[in-house]
Amino acid sequence: MQHNGLTPLTSPLTTGKAPGSERVDPLQAKVDALNARYRHHSATAVMEAALKDPQAGKLAMVSSFGAESAVLLHMAAVVDRKIPVLFVDTEMLFAETLVYQQDLAEQLRLENVQVIRASDSTLAAEDPVGTLHQHDTDACCALRKTRPLQKALRGYDGWITGRKRFQSGTRAALEFFEIEDFTGRIKVNPLAHWAPDDVRAYMEENRLPRHPLVAKGYPSIGCAPCTSPVAEGEDPRSGRWRGQDKEECGIHFVDGKIVRTGEKT
Repeated sequence: MQHNGLTPLTSPLTTGKAPGSERVDPLQAKVDALNARYRHHSATAVMEAALKDPQAGKLAMVSSFGAESAVLLHMAAVVDRKIPVLFVDTEMLFAETLVYQQDLAEQLRLENVQVIRASDSTLAAEDPVGTLHQHDTDACCALRKTRPLQKALRGYDGWITGRKRFQSGTRAALEFFEIEDFTGRIKVNPLAHWAPDDVRAYMEENRLPRHPLVAKGYPSIGCAPCTSPVAEGEDPRSGRWRGQDKEECGIHFVDGKIVRTGEKT
């Protein structure tokens, strides 16, 4: 069975009915077809596919303007500088991140960077003194990051992320294209198969500026109160919510749940 000229699916989802009456889930079919088509392609080819292949739908890019964000943003800028880039300002970010966001967007000549924040009224109601992160990091992430982003993503068929398999065990099986739990949107991960050396080489070859906190021991950068430096040999994300049984802010889910696998050392 062909799907818009793409590779035929070999393992469609079925309804559990008798042979011959199977139904293919259309969204899963689209994702499977995209993965089959671009399985052996480069990250740049996957990025171009995400922005130009009609199968991928209407996409936005979500960027934290963090330690490795320049790579994905540069790839996108080469293809289309008008791509919507959603940057969630939790109002608890490092000052260095805010400066880096402005400088990098200007250098890459990105034309559609959208700064997303929770509304003042919502913050006043749920975190009036700004201390929610001290006793409930999940609620703080939901308030300041997850909910504002989900609202901003309405109207898009999917979004492009900078996630990579090497970042943690929970991302070890990451594919180029996947279905986001609960929303039915497609998530595109062009750098899924990249290793740390690939990231460094791309940044050097394209003379991309590094986030200033990388040189200070921050390989993964989130909000200032919940991010600490990482020692040599530690998991790159071990400085995020250090000491807590928490590995994701809630933007990304595994099996429909926020990841709870603990810190890796």
